[in-house]
Amino acid sequence: MTDRYSRQIRFRPIGQDGQDQLAERCVVIIGLGALGTASAEQLVRAGVGQVTLIDRDYVEWSNLQRQQLYTERDARERLPKAVAAKQRLCEVNSTVTIEAIVEDVTATNIERLVAQADLIMDATDNFAIRMLINDVAAKREIPWIYGACVASYGMTYTVLPKETPCLHCLLNHLPQQQDTCDTRGIISPAVQLVASHQVTETLKLLTGAKAALRRTLLSFDLWTNQQSQIDVTSLKQAACPSCGDAAVYPYLNGTPLQFVTLCGRDTVQVRGEGKRDLVRLENEIRARGMKSQRNPYLLMFETEQHRIVAFADGRILIHGEADPEQAKQTYATYFK
Repeated sequence: MTDRYSRQIRFRPIGQDGQDQLAERCVVIIGLGALGTASAEQLVRAGVGQVTLIDRDYVEWSNLQRQQLYTERDARERLPKAVAAKQRLCEVNSTVTIEAIVEDVTATNIERLVAQADLIMDATDNFAIRMLINDVAAKREIPWIYGACVASYGMTYTVLPKETPCLHCLLNHLPQQQDTCDTRGIISPAVQLVASHQVTETLKLLTGAKAALRRTLLSFDLWTNQQSQIDVTSLKQAACPSCGDAAVYPYLNGTPLQFVTLCGRDTVQVRGEGKRDLVRLENEIRARGMKSQRNPYLLMFETEQHRIVAFADGRILIHGEADPEQAKQTYATYFK
């Protein structure tokens, strides 16, 4: 395998020194959907030494159109995305250390999850989690790369703590609509372009080529052939609560909601209290005369109105329900 990275090493801005630096770095990717899988594969193939994959969800059939690491078998078995992605990536490059974490990212666990990170890659579809990333990155001075895409549109921005405006500084300059892939759809090329920009910035940072960073807010629409770059340097705010002179990291200090409607998905997530015994739960569900499907990570069953997924870490997804109050009643019916 001595020539695995030979073409990348021949690229002069990286060279052997840069390749050696990549092998010593750790990237944490939060979200293993379309952006996360595209970025993870590029980074693993490039030889980043450690890649940590964090995702709370499992593989569904609708993912296969654009989430490139997953297979029909993963969807049939309802594998957690982080687990399925790790399995595939280990086959791609056995020299990279890959950690899969099936957890919901919250204010209470994010500092632990990114403790080893040299860089954090945002691949979520959830703005609240992005603000958590923004705060923890500012607090721990970890560079991170924002990325978002929907339909044929994409946007990305590289945040350098102490140097650039953070995402909180830019809130008034980012799209405020709640469009998601579930409401407007998405085409895979938009995903690939955002991921390519994110990974390119990552390679620059991890090899010490900060002078080559783009340092603009980049957006594009592939279908309408539009692209723009905005210099946001002047938007850095000394009074920003996340990165300013007296930062208080407001999103890290928030209390996680127990019942959360997932954006655009007609699904409520319930954050449970501690680990869940899936075997015991399966027995209880079957005692009610209901069929279920279980793997080491989750248990799935269906009621007349909902598809319910219980994770080993205690979380519950109630599909087919967008009202947290109704979700509470459903939860109380099947869980103690």
